[in-house]
Order: sequence, then C-alpha cells, then structure tokens
Amino acid sequence: MTEHSLWRFSRALHRAINDRHFEDIEALIDEDVEWAIYGPIDMFPFLGARQGKAAVLQVIRQLADNFRVRRFERESIMLGVDSASSMLRYSLTALDSDKPISLRVAQFAQFRADRLISLRVLVDTFDLVEQALGRAIHLPKMASVG
Repeated sequence: MTEHSLWRFSRALHRAINDRHFEDIEALIDEDVEWAIYGPIDMFPFLGARQGKAAVLQVIRQLADNFRVRRFERESIMLGVDSASSMLRYSLTALDSDKPISLRVAQFAQFRADRLISLRVLVDTFDLVEQALGRAIHLPKMASVG
C-alpha cells in the first residue's frame, strides 16, 4: 500500500511554513488548484479563496511570514482514495509578537495523481479573533423566543 497523498502534503506544508522550504509543496500542488480558507479576511488577508498554483504558493509564503507551527493534533480523519477530511487542532506562534495562538480547523482535501486539486479549510474564527485581539468578545444576549 502506498502512502496517502494527505500525509505527503501535510509534511510538505508544515516544512514550507516552519522552514521556508517550498520546493516539496510546489511539486504537490496542481496548476489549477482551488483553495479556500474560510475565516476573517479583514484581519487575516491571506485567508479566503484562491485559484491556481501561484496564488496558493503566495498564501503559503504569507503563512510562513506570519506563523510557526509549534504542534498539531489530528482529532479525527477520514481518508478516501483521492480525498481526505480531518479535524485538526493547531498550536501556532505569531512571529511578529511571539504570541501563542491555538485554533481548530476542519480540512477537506481532494487529490489527483498525488497532487492537491482542492482544499477547503473552515477555521474556528470566533476563538481566533479573540486571541488576535487579546481580549474576549462580548456579544449582546440574544432575545429569547417564546
């Protein structure tokens, strides 16, 4: 049995972010890749949708410019022949402030011929924004329906 494409992609992505070694990740991304990380793009402009290898590599470089992955934990994972879905918990360090950031993400990836063709990531944005702001966000109480 051969190694699943997700494992190679995951190792290469973390190596690109932490070590700024982009060659391995470049080889694993399809020219026409569709990429979206859903989150607060006003605070984190590298989030959002991108199309094409060059745009995705730019996002990965921006991630490397801003964060270091201290550790990550796969909470759950489902592998298909050319797809993978996982819930992940990341511990990051913001490089500009040396501040720790923890977040949970749901990741949905599709591969063809061992190359990433689609990635969708949903970020637990409320917690992320509170950490970025350095304070709790107090929302008004919702009126009870009754």
